[in-house]
Amino acid sequence: MTPAYPALRDLVLVGGGHAHALVLRMWAMDPLPGTRLTVINPDPVAPYTGMLPGLVAGHYRREDLMIDLVRLARHAGARLILDRATGLDREARLIHLAGRPSLPYDLASIDVGITSDLPDLPGAGLAVSAKPLAAYAEQWEAFLARGLAFPRVTILGAGLGGVELAMATAHRLRSSGTRPTVTLIDRATSLLPGLGAAARRKVLARLSADGITLRTGAEIAEIGPSVVRLAGGEEIGSDFTLTVTGARPQGWLADTGLKLERGFIVTDAGLCTSDGHVFAVGDCATITGALRPKAGVFAVRAAPVLHANLRAALSGQSLQQFRPQRDYLKLVALGGQDAVADKWGMALAGPRLWRLKDRIDRKFMDRLSDLPSMQRPPLPAPATTGLDALLERRPLCGGCGAKLGPGTLAAALGNLQPPVRTEVLSGPGDDAAVLSTSAGVQVLTTDHLRAFSNDPRLMARLTAVHAMGDVWAMGARPQVALAQVTLPPLGPDLQARMLSEIMDEAATTFRAAGADVVGGHSTEGAELTIGFTVTGTADRAIGKGGAKVGDALVLTKPLGSGIILAAEMSLARLPGLMLGEIWAGCIDQMSRAQGDAAAILTPVAHAMTDVTGFGLAGHLLEMLAASEAGATLRLDDIPLMPGAMELSAAGHGSSLQPANLSAVSWQMTASDDPRVALLSDPQTCGGLLAAVPADRAEALVAALRAEGHEAAVIGEVTPGNPHLTVV
Repeated sequence: MTPAYPALRDLVLVGGGHAHALVLRMWAMDPLPGTRLTVINPDPVAPYTGMLPGLVAGHYRREDLMIDLVRLARHAGARLILDRATGLDREARLIHLAGRPSLPYDLASIDVGITSDLPDLPGAGLAVSAKPLAAYAEQWEAFLARGLAFPRVTILGAGLGGVELAMATAHRLRSSGTRPTVTLIDRATSLLPGLGAAARRKVLARLSADGITLRTGAEIAEIGPSVVRLAGGEEIGSDFTLTVTGARPQGWLADTGLKLERGFIVTDAGLCTSDGHVFAVGDCATITGALRPKAGVFAVRAAPVLHANLRAALSGQSLQQFRPQRDYLKLVALGGQDAVADKWGMALAGPRLWRLKDRIDRKFMDRLSDLPSMQRPPLPAPATTGLDALLERRPLCGGCGAKLGPGTLAAALGNLQPPVRTEVLSGPGDDAAVLSTSAGVQVLTTDHLRAFSNDPRLMARLTAVHAMGDVWAMGARPQVALAQVTLPPLGPDLQARMLSEIMDEAATTFRAAGADVVGGHSTEGAELTIGFTVTGTADRAIGKGGAKVGDALVLTKPLGSGIILAAEMSLARLPGLMLGEIWAGCIDQMSRAQGDAAAILTPVAHAMTDVTGFGLAGHLLEMLAASEAGATLRLDDIPLMPGAMELSAAGHGSSLQPANLSAVSWQMTASDDPRVALLSDPQTCGGLLAAVPADRAEALVAALRAEGHEAAVIGEVTPGNPHLTVV
């Protein structure tokens, strides 16, 4: 994560299209010194369009065609922002976003694809759009799950994409034992003009053999819940209506001030727009003098030129020219595992062509999935004994995974002298220091996080939530915060941008919790680290001690953030899982503030803490030691983040987890269950753990869930010495 050279300029890739995905991979192999790379995309994964018909037909799994942008961004050392671009201020060089403040850029590239919805058609919202493809794939699977015996599917748009999806749909539905009715509707009177005559005949023959009805020269008047109405009044029954109409540019491009043609961004042969600071590629763009169909093959072949030209523009070099070929091999999937090949007016068909298409598609996905890891250079000889073993440990995690182990910390704190001031009610050992005041008590805590993301705004938000966790765990309300920020090596402009982002997000996050940021300290170091010292006020403080035998244990967040963050940092890849989606879900959980959860629990909790660096087992045992009691945990009741269990079973884990386990294992009795390892997983922005009266527990959990928390009763306090029994 630490840059080799200070970053001076911001390169922002807007959109996670095929070309940008390839640019990320190429950038990872040869990053340009002095440039900070950012990619913006609404979703953590992006679908590869060439394999969509195969997914619909049932030949591929969803994960086979999803490009994991989280892994790619990590591989490239890029900042990933999960948001949607909504505009461009070229004068100020700002990219407007839907869910966060505008982002500055020095050089930008746009690869946002196209859409196929019908915004002006009555009832258009009742249809499924083929783009974005991820949403379509999800709704298609939901439709299949309905199990209709005579499903009716209507596809609006009989271009090549619509035709492929019609054949894939018919194949999938017949394979599932149903008797489908598939109808293709298009206003054009002639179909597939982009194919040669021989290939067109073969495709039309397959449509007929599949029983797919073609309605050409037809105008759509309205889409209903189970019907498509034509302009002449005719109604076509439809249980699933899909729009695959001609390519339509995204609406926000019209207000960018860039030169457009039919709404698409115009570029020169160097892929540069009418603004020299903005490039564009893929389906959203049109190259002057080289009009080509909206096909992914051109984006893929443009990627090396885009990569070279972005580097050239940032380093003062000459741009290359991209000259797309006039004809290209078109492989049309026919529903089953066969295809038609078309080039130079010649056509072939059969299973061998499907195998060729499958091989090409999988090769493309392998380029974006099999990311080479960077090997640690060998140690020089001689080296101090034990150095090699130390370096062979798991790579140091960020967040709470970077903390010192419980044993090391306990040894250091054991040397502290007791407080001498009478207003200090408690110090080391609880979540926050407690000071008496005339109005009650004030709590004081500090925390910081070593960055595990290249997004400083995200790190500021998560660090603020994390730091306030100790205040909420004491039953207090956040009051004020002081920031401590260490910036990585940056040029003056990027230094100002990063610090501004951090402080703006921190102020927003603390203000939402009722607190103010009142100052702080900043410095420059090897890597980004953000910390906050926070005070809070309360009528009474709730400590770790006070849990009573028979109390129920309530947890407000699922476990798993440590292992998921560690897996993302190590570019983990598991069959059947999309790490990017797991990571995005983890970030959503971590971003959930616990102020309203604390307000629900505080009036009734006998003891409370937050689950952070030492894991659930470590923090619970601290509570039990302070309360002189034991506890039983029920593994089946402990909520886990999606993907955490699978990653643990595959051997992934935080660098702090072994030390956490060592510190608690002698006080814990547990069965041989892989979930036990997650009890020692260090949690960043973890949930609250409260000991509450058993007869109040279910009502409290219901109230927490009503506020959006994935809360659960996970065990109970038992008599005896501090010991944890896991069943």
